[in-house]
Amino acid sequence: KNAISFYNKLGISNPKVALVSAVEIPSSKMQSTIDAAIIAKMAERGDIKGGIVDGPFGFDNAISKKAAQMKGIKSEIAGEADIIVAPNIEAANMCAKGIIYATGFKNGGVIVGSKSPVILLSRADDAQTKLNSILLALSVI
Repeated sequence: KNAISFYNKLGISNPKVALVSAVEIPSSKMQSTIDAAIIAKMAERGDIKGGIVDGPFGFDNAISKKAAQMKGIKSEIAGEADIIVAPNIEAANMCAKGIIYATGFKNGGVIVGSKSPVILLSRADDAQTKLNSILLALSVI
């Protein structure tokens, strides 16, 4: 809900939210797949508004239409995720750093959901990333 609200404040209506795990099929052996399926069902029933939520997805089919097609995944989010929700902070950190360093995308970090945004930086962040983080935080106040 926080990520959707943040995107809405940035002017992006109905962001596509992919709930990722190691696999795409809910399994009692992987709690994150069960959690993703439950959250997706909550969204389907209208408990989460302002975005389109689905999962579980493997990271590959959250960002690649080709991977999703090869695996037979049918979802309007597959390959087009605006927001990726990882099952825990470790997975989220690895995904984010992998994307940033592999692509060279300019980025910024902000934690949303509190009374005011919290700027999130890494010791390795450059001046541009720090500025982007400040601008992101200011854009949602």
